[in-house]
Amino acid sequence: MHLDHDPAAPAADAIAFDDFLKVDIRIGTVISAEPYPEARKPSVKLQIDFGPAIGVKKSSAQIAALYDPAALVGRQVAAVVNFPPRQIGKMISEVLTLGFADTEGRVVLFAPDTPVPNGSRLF
Repeated sequence: MHLDHDPAAPAADAIAFDDFLKVDIRIGTVISAEPYPEARKPSVKLQIDFGPAIGVKKSSAQIAALYDPAALVGRQVAAVVNFPPRQIGKMISEVLTLGFADTEGRVVLFAPDTPVPNGSRLF
């Protein structure tokens, strides 16, 4: 599937509310982050704590252009937690960390503006 990162692109086709509910987007806190030079695009390996119900999950996020891995530890991020795991280079990415493209196409992380409990679901 190709995602259009152009802010001028038209909205995607309408979906049913039940389809939206199938996408499980949760908040977690980054507990470790390290460069991931083996990925095709500049990426960071993350371990994210989503609380007791989901636990700690791994993610390969294409965020190296804007984020120093050391500065990510302790930061809350949003991620889709119910996609199947995906092979990214040599690692298995278990969740899709969410972000938006800036004017230069770099990924800006999506997160709450105040802390919320790990595992909180987007609604």
